[in-house]
Amino acid sequence: MKLDINGSETIPTTVNALWVALNDPAVLTRCIPGCKSMTETSPDSYKVEMQLRVAAVGGTFEGAVSLSDKDEPKSCNIQVSGSGSIGHGTGTARFDIEPDGDGAKLIYKGNGEIGGLVAGVGQRILSSVSKHLIGRFFVALRKEFEAANKAAG
Repeated sequence: MKLDINGSETIPTTVNALWVALNDPAVLTRCIPGCKSMTETSPDSYKVEMQLRVAAVGGTFEGAVSLSDKDEPKSCNIQVSGSGSIGHGTGTARFDIEPDGDGAKLIYKGNGEIGGLVAGVGQRILSSVSKHLIGRFFVALRKEFEAANKAAG
């Protein structure tokens, strides 16, 4: 089953600070819904362990994430793959960061191929769940910057 995601979010921070956060495994572990750990295996490559629930299907997931074509602090390509008790998947994405008023706009676009048990929930539900998880990621990312701003202020 194919899954496409795209959109943009403005985060109240600088382009450079957003770039640093998006390249920090500790920040990503805190912000990615269901992420239990993100361990660097080599420069720009990570092992990820997740606990996910999609509709009535839930379980563990282990995967690999690698970053490429980095143009700091503007853009990066991401490749993901993994499998677990709920299925398997692969995908690619790209993010671009640009100034937006007093913040930084993160523009993302990606697609993936999902199979196994999780694909059985259907395209509409999977699309809805992915939008929900992306929303939760951005809520958590904004909180990271709010906490940093309070600590600095």
